[in-house]
Amino acid sequence: MFTDLMQMKKYCDENEIRMIDFKMIDLMGRWRHLSIPVGRLNEEILKRGIGFDGSSYGYAPVEKSDMVFIPDLKTAIHEPFATIPTLSMIGDVFVTGDVPKPFDQYPRAVAKRAEEYMRSTGIADEMKLGPEFEFYIFDRVSYHTSINRSCFSIDAAQAEWSDGGVEDNLGFKIPLKGGYHITPPMDVNFDLRNEICALLEECGVCIKYHHHEVGGPGQQEIEVESASMCEMADRTMLIKYVVRNTVYREGKSATFMPKPLLGEAGSGMHVHMHLFKGGMPVFYDKGGYSGLSSTALHFIGGVLSHARALCAITNPSTNSFKRLVPGYEAPVSICFATANRSAVIRIPDYAKAPDQKRFELRNPDAACNPYYAFAAILMAGLDGVERRLDPVQTGFGPYDINLYKLTKEERARIRPLPYSLHEALDALEEDHGFLLKGSVFSEKLIELWLEKKREEADSYELYPHPVEFDRYYDL
Repeated sequence: MFTDLMQMKKYCDENEIRMIDFKMIDLMGRWRHLSIPVGRLNEEILKRGIGFDGSSYGYAPVEKSDMVFIPDLKTAIHEPFATIPTLSMIGDVFVTGDVPKPFDQYPRAVAKRAEEYMRSTGIADEMKLGPEFEFYIFDRVSYHTSINRSCFSIDAAQAEWSDGGVEDNLGFKIPLKGGYHITPPMDVNFDLRNEICALLEECGVCIKYHHHEVGGPGQQEIEVESASMCEMADRTMLIKYVVRNTVYREGKSATFMPKPLLGEAGSGMHVHMHLFKGGMPVFYDKGGYSGLSSTALHFIGGVLSHARALCAITNPSTNSFKRLVPGYEAPVSICFATANRSAVIRIPDYAKAPDQKRFELRNPDAACNPYYAFAAILMAGLDGVERRLDPVQTGFGPYDINLYKLTKEERARIRPLPYSLHEALDALEEDHGFLLKGSVFSEKLIELWLEKKREEADSYELYPHPVEFDRYYDL
């Protein structure tokens, strides 16, 4: 939004801005923030930053946890959810010293190094990404976990299970998995999605379209126009923030949790991607399979070769793997195809123009840290191009068939995605050399990620589950 401090101060004076809010991202992908009066933002802060405790963000040990945050004025927006007029911005994290140095584990730093590595290879100078954001809006949510009690409860007035109160039930309910592109009055959150998208447009996020998704009890989708990789990671954080806060302001609750409901469609974050060099598309070849160049196919070969390891970063929750099961348009088989939503990689058949020729990776979900996830996808693809990995010769397809209807013998010939977070973490431990190229990811960051995520997965398995009482209590 701004190129220098003087420009920002002029805007603040004209718009009566009184506070500046700084948002930083922690290891797992949550925004945290601190605020200062507008008069406190000066050239010294832009040069040397504001100190904070990095150990509380999951990065550093307590005994070596002093870090500084330096804001990026270009990312500033007029904060839409503050009562006092506030300017909000993100930035970068540095380790302390006479001259602050970028902290190599900070997610935004990782994404920037991945873009630098891409340019150093000569393969491309820009990666554009266009995610699809799926999420649920619920009217009521409660959950509780303690030594003697574990439960959750969800309600949505539009769900087929909800009576809405006898007097309030007007009969317009959405059946199980029946919500795709449904119209009002069933689509009760239409105006709310409009409000979300209007706010995002004001914040500089270009909206492609929005609609009700498959999930009957309030599943939504917002698809955005593509942008460069690090910029899209920034926007992903902003999109989730705007969605949650707009919905919360209306007395409802939004979640990007991959599988909040049994037997309903899960929420993914399909990532469309293509490369450009000198403004020209790298993935297009009129004579190639589905209009794809050999570079694009090699990129696909890299992503699919590392798909199981990528899941530890693109699907980093125990809940993620409850979505990656057959029957819900979520992929389970590591392969590629055209217009096939059962494959991990789908090549959109409607994207014919050279600058639109792309493919989508369908397994990621929005529980990921977008900086790490997008950077890891790019590094996997570049590894495929550098090693000239042909996805056809390596047995990844194309499979232009319904993969859910394969026989057991046929399915056994296609490698599956991991069945659990533990399995994905084991795959990452065995296969992460491609992430270390160009020092994009560090070995220390991979070790820290594995440690934190294994603790998470281990603790989950310790809790008795209500289904276990249903099945085993009387044995």
